[in-house]
Amino acid sequence: MAAIEILGLEKTYTVGFWRKKPKQALKPLHLKVEDGEIFGFLGPNGAGKTTTLKLLMGLVFPTAGTARILGMAIDDPRMKAQIGFLPEQPYFYDYLTAGELLHYYGQLSGVDAKLRPHRVNEVLNLVGLPDVGGVQLRKFSKGMLQRVGIAQAILHNPKLVFFDEPMSGLDPMGRREVRDLMEQLKHEGKTVFFSTHILSDAEALCDRVAIIHRGELRGVGAVAELTSSVHGHVEMVWQGAVVPASLRALGADCHVTGDTVRAVLPEDKQDTAIEVLRRERLRLISVTPVRASLEDYFVQKLQPTEALAGARP
Repeated sequence: MAAIEILGLEKTYTVGFWRKKPKQALKPLHLKVEDGEIFGFLGPNGAGKTTTLKLLMGLVFPTAGTARILGMAIDDPRMKAQIGFLPEQPYFYDYLTAGELLHYYGQLSGVDAKLRPHRVNEVLNLVGLPDVGGVQLRKFSKGMLQRVGIAQAILHNPKLVFFDEPMSGLDPMGRREVRDLMEQLKHEGKTVFFSTHILSDAEALCDRVAIIHRGELRGVGAVAELTSSVHGHVEMVWQGAVVPASLRALGADCHVTGDTVRAVLPEDKQDTAIEVLRRERLRLISVTPVRASLEDYFVQKLQPTEALAGARP
């Protein structure tokens, strides 16, 4: 059984002064997330990631289509008890302490009253906040509040966790801890579905990813599978601090260091480039294939519309 099955889910809002102008935030989406995998939902700001999550959470109603989570309809209360959710911008009452807030969420989530104190301390340790249970949230940094949000999402030990931009506001060490936590959740047999625009995190972490842009699904699959479809490049190194103009015309990105040149160019231009070097009597040192990254695939799928600025931290 798939953990998440999305069947033609779409959402159209009405905008404008008289709310008569339709704006399609999500085009018909078909997507399946398998049980026990870490699934990344990628796209630039405004792509439709948060809209999709709100639809799955039942926070907004779909214009058309449906979805099933853990084999149950998205409006089934039994399903809600088995999932955790971290919104993109969580808001907490800042006069509460971290412990008080989590005790409150534990009560809402049905965590046994006798087990609640132990579970609160356990999740605070998991998110790297072992000594702040008695500290008011108004004294927390943005990154610390994000960790508290993650703690409330996993407090009731859900089978499936949804994270909307979970790395937001975290420093490099904090992001690493969240990645480790996601891997631990997977090790425990849970499914993790998270949206992000930080491609390096998704590439390092996800079993599979989906890319959405302007409300439309552009690609889905394992990272290795997706990147293998990207037009390849090679890195060529030669001796002699000379860059023939005909090489630049082939689209080569050249860098001179001392008496050697390092150039990256499309794989299908390799033979022509070697012939240029032979003709110019330049000694070729090496030719190395360049592995395509998830960012390369992402940019290819978004072109010619737009690329994601700052996709890598």
